[in-house]
Amino acid sequence: MHDQRIAIETIEPSDAFVLSATEHDAIEQEKHHYEDARAASIEALKIVQKQRGWVPDGAIQAIADVLGIPASDVEGVATFYSQIFRQPVGRHVIRYCDSVVCHITGYQGIQAALEANLNIKPGQTTPDGRFTLLPTCCLGNCDKGPTMMVDEDTHVHLTPENVVTLLEQYQ
Repeated sequence: MHDQRIAIETIEPSDAFVLSATEHDAIEQEKHHYEDARAASIEALKIVQKQRGWVPDGAIQAIADVLGIPASDVEGVATFYSQIFRQPVGRHVIRYCDSVVCHITGYQGIQAALEANLNIKPGQTTPDGRFTLLPTCCLGNCDKGPTMMVDEDTHVHLTPENVVTLLEQYQ
């Protein structure tokens, strides 16, 4: 079987991930707010994600270099938090709650309406790159379920009918 991987020696330095000046400066500034640079890693990840929409693999090492910590520490934070996207996502990220409480209040109808309207399954992005659909264990609105977030906007007391109308707000 032929190995298709690129040998490390053949990767040009220009192929390496580079933080933008804005990202680098913001991470440097954030680093000084903490006694331990590790504590700034979540903020650094959010800075990169805000600029790029997600956190590419190369950003992990670049962030670690700025913070002066091991890349494994940054990767641990990036993979722990579901709000950090490690692969490209749509312009709008829909997180619907699939917790036990939202199960009782009918999230399955919300999920079905989202899947039917967007023509995608959980974890997928629409072909036009507009929406990514992600199940989330809890959004902290158990008394208002079923609930979902679109980007940073929380929507509560959902019905399959109002979900379709709600999506029209996000162009």
